[in-house]
Amino acid sequence: MLSQYMDIIPKIKETNPHFAAIFEKHEELNAKIDEVEAGREHLEQEELEVLKKEKLKLKDEAYSIIVEYQK
Repeated sequence: MLSQYMDIIPKIKETNPHFAAIFEKHEELNAKIDEVEAGREHLEQEELEVLKKEKLKLKDEAYSIIVEYQK
């Protein structure tokens, strides 16, 4: 997630608890989606799509915070 910003993400996580929570939840969803797509866990397709949309929403929110931090 947002790999091009990995140098500043730890700094933002230290100073912004909301960002840290968003980032952690995104990583959890990413791991869950990976497990489902690898066949190690089962979800209905609709449930998987909901997780993917939530993950994307969190990524967008995290990106917005990163952009603000860079200003």
